[in-house]
Amino acid sequence: MGLNAGHKVLARTHIFPVRVYYEDTDAAGIVYHANYLRFAERARTELLRDLNIRQRELAIQDGLQFVVRSCEIQYLATARLDDELTVESRITLIRGASVKAKQLIKSEGRHLVRMEILIACVNRVGSPVRLPHHVRSALGGRMLNRLRDRGEWQQ
Repeated sequence: MGLNAGHKVLARTHIFPVRVYYEDTDAAGIVYHANYLRFAERARTELLRDLNIRQRELAIQDGLQFVVRSCEIQYLATARLDDELTVESRITLIRGASVKAKQLIKSEGRHLVRMEILIACVNRVGSPVRLPHHVRSALGGRMLNRLRDRGEWQQ
């Protein structure tokens, strides 16, 4: 996989490439466990950007932000300096004020990390608020159509 390929949405899964840099590793040369969360965050941000959802604009214009409500993570194998990784992100549930995503970090076909993340939409004071229509529409329209067709989508 070449990192120049960039990120893309294939069917229902968003693919985001990551290279492991020295700053991502610990003294043993393996990726520090918390950095997988950073890779996943970048992938979710790019997923939104690819759907024309700009978090900065939401924050400035609408006073809305996305925050992680919960995260379940399973570490299956390690990545090392200079490895090329892919982060696969899939929206699995959209509710009034939250979105659930599954993310898988892989290297050369090996599953390294599995995550299930619940993201809440909150206002400036941190109270939950409904997802804006255009966000629901973008996530639901592009990411969930195939899930719905297969009976895998939950409301």
